[in-house]
Amino acid sequence: MRIVVGIGNPGEEYARTRHNVGYDVVDILAARHGASCAKHKFHALVGECEIDGQTTLLLKPVTYVNESGLAVREAVDWFKMTVDQVMVVCDDVNLPLGKLRIRPKGSSGGHKGLKSLEAHLGTSDFARLRIGIGASASPDLVNHVLSRFGKDEQPVMDEAKALAADAVELWMQKGLDACMSKFNVSPEAPKSDKKEDQ
Repeated sequence: MRIVVGIGNPGEEYARTRHNVGYDVVDILAARHGASCAKHKFHALVGECEIDGQTTLLLKPVTYVNESGLAVREAVDWFKMTVDQVMVVCDDVNLPLGKLRIRPKGSSGGHKGLKSLEAHLGTSDFARLRIGIGASASPDLVNHVLSRFGKDEQPVMDEAKALAADAVELWMQKGLDACMSKFNVSPEAPKSDKKEDQ
């Protein structure tokens, strides 16, 4: 069994905001695998599905981002699981828009949802998939993460979220190393038609 956690804030006012990309990826996985995150349990919206033959719990904590760890701790304890069976999906303001970064462990990088998970789980040794939401143009980081993507940004993020769902599926199928090898790459720069001087 595995748990996929999408970090975000509950409520329509937060839907489709930068801080909720984790929620969005979990929703994509639910749609792909015939699940619905409609059940309230573990201080979260929960769905269950099969991915690559493995029972997968899709978890969207409703504790707001800053207390996300409470829901994950409850689910891990209930199913008597270990943290290596957990993948956390969240936004990252320090990554370029649409860039994915997958790590087996690490620091919170200032993300309060990850800080909460570390506090409640007692470790930072859990897999996390970060999705770049772009840097803030102003010092007001809160307004930035709670804003929605612009018209030009949305196609980039739609593709990134779909790729993030692909990455979670590959983690289920072939493990974290294969997942990191495939998705921790920067998009190739467009090749110039201009020939270099000899």
